[in-house]
Amino acid sequence: MFDKESVNGIIKSLGLVFGDIGTSPIYTLTVIFLLTKPTQAHVMGILSLIIWTLIVLVTVEYAWLAMSLGQKGEGGTIVLRELLVPMLKSGRQVAFVTLLSFIGISLLFGDGVITPAISILSAVEGLTLIPGLEGTSTTTLVLIAAIIAVILFTFQKKGTEKVAWAFGPLMVLWFLSIAVSGFVSILDFPSVIQTINPYYAIKYLSENGIAGFFLLSQVILCATGGEALYADMGQLGKLPIVRAWYFVFFALVLNYLGQGAFIIQHPDAKNVLFEMVFHQAQILYIPFLIISILATIIASQAMISGMFSIVYQAITTRVLPMLKINYTSSELMSQIYIDTVNWFLLISVLFVMFLFKQSEYLAEAYGLAVTGTMTLTGILMTWIFYLKKKKFKMIISLLVTIVNMAFLLSAMHKIPYGGYWSIVLALIPFSIILIYTSGQKKLSTDLKPRVLEDFLEKYVELYNSKNKIGGTALFFARDIRKIPPYIVSTMFYNNIIYEDNVIVSIVRLDVPFGIESSFRENPAQGLRIFEIRLGYMEVVDVEKILKASGINEKVIFYGVEDIVTENVIWKTYSTIKKLTPAFVQFYDLPAHKIHGVITRIEM
Repeated sequence: MFDKESVNGIIKSLGLVFGDIGTSPIYTLTVIFLLTKPTQAHVMGILSLIIWTLIVLVTVEYAWLAMSLGQKGEGGTIVLRELLVPMLKSGRQVAFVTLLSFIGISLLFGDGVITPAISILSAVEGLTLIPGLEGTSTTTLVLIAAIIAVILFTFQKKGTEKVAWAFGPLMVLWFLSIAVSGFVSILDFPSVIQTINPYYAIKYLSENGIAGFFLLSQVILCATGGEALYADMGQLGKLPIVRAWYFVFFALVLNYLGQGAFIIQHPDAKNVLFEMVFHQAQILYIPFLIISILATIIASQAMISGMFSIVYQAITTRVLPMLKINYTSSELMSQIYIDTVNWFLLISVLFVMFLFKQSEYLAEAYGLAVTGTMTLTGILMTWIFYLKKKKFKMIISLLVTIVNMAFLLSAMHKIPYGGYWSIVLALIPFSIILIYTSGQKKLSTDLKPRVLEDFLEKYVELYNSKNKIGGTALFFARDIRKIPPYIVSTMFYNNIIYEDNVIVSIVRLDVPFGIESSFRENPAQGLRIFEIRLGYMEVVDVEKILKASGINEKVIFYGVEDIVTENVIWKTYSTIKKLTPAFVQFYDLPAHKIHGVITRIEM
């Protein structure tokens, strides 16, 4: 059933996709039992809630429903938006879906900050169980976690290609360790296996009322990282991820059951997973602690790489401004590094580490972004299934969305206790997205591009009457039917006309992958139109495509907008434009050939 390639795919998935959800046993039950008494009835009910959260929110929502929706195997919030928008008839619906996807992207930023912080911090806290290190201060633990984070983020620029091969085997070792540890603990109290029955979850919620409902906001910690199954689908394919999830699910359930059995017998346990392992085999504790720290680093690495991928999707779909992209692999163009995103994440991670100091407090800020993302995914999926007339999947998706909303409502009570940081962190990218997309819309209106027919009339007249410069000049235009003012200014006002003028249009397609390029019909003598059509996930070398098509340009012209405004929002937009690379820099075109043409605009 499993050949060598399938096994390799599963191992690779464990390293790239399951780090976040795989390291949640380090803190989930520890945090939960700080808030509720560790009685046998409570432990049984909470274990049942955890198992069924993993079944409903990860297995059903992501491994089945979400992964049945994809474009050429690609997944994520932007993919759901790209799937849904063509099926909508009204502009208001498109605007609403776009807003939902903006919120979804922004919430992932909150996740991208808190995941490395809580994962690394909670693993480092395991040091206090080593004899002689019991008195290690909180400040020292935070400093160690911060040093690990700094090393991790500094390493990003070099790329992960050289060490990525080790991620999978290390995570296999981690999952086997927690599964065996859980199994050994279950042998001491086998009746915890009964919690697989949802009766215990329902009983717990009915008996504990509002307190039980609010505890769902901590139960969700067991499913954080579940969204990675769908978001990372394009990198590895659906089948390896789903197969790997069955192994991960089995290991997680065994470990949670084992931790539950340990709590029933040791109700005074504070750091449940580490104390359980220490109790079972002290001699293996330090190797286990090292593996757990490595696992949290891998989890953080997967989140950082995922953030680079999401930001790249947002740039190419014109949701975020262009940022400088570095390609860290000569083999894989998809291995990218974004300097701005990397340092923004590191500063934010260090900030929340020093702000909250302990993983149990940091857990108060965690979960809100995750439940928000899962709820948005549920809404978009239900809508897609409804429009595709897949009734059964629509009903199941609707039920899952209702469950997500219950978790989101429960997580709302975290807002005053630190949850507001999730919102604050998400507001930064959300504000940038709104200002940038609004600014781009306003700018395209105010620029007043020249209609192609009018442009050609004037161009032909000038081309035939003026002296021409030898060689080829490149110009870029988003839509070839609307000629941007900088081309008009260069040719008509400055009388700069080359013998061969090529207008290049880069068109992003509605599908993630695919590259096509070709010359269109020449509209006039000395003027050619070259079109490059790309999937929105494609990372390309534009210069290479141009050379392959026989274009050897002498000069490249591009437009620079000088925005004059008194409006605060447009001033912010203007600042974003000045701080981010121009189109030609984003596509890494040869600097010595580039000439910027300034167009002054009042907004």
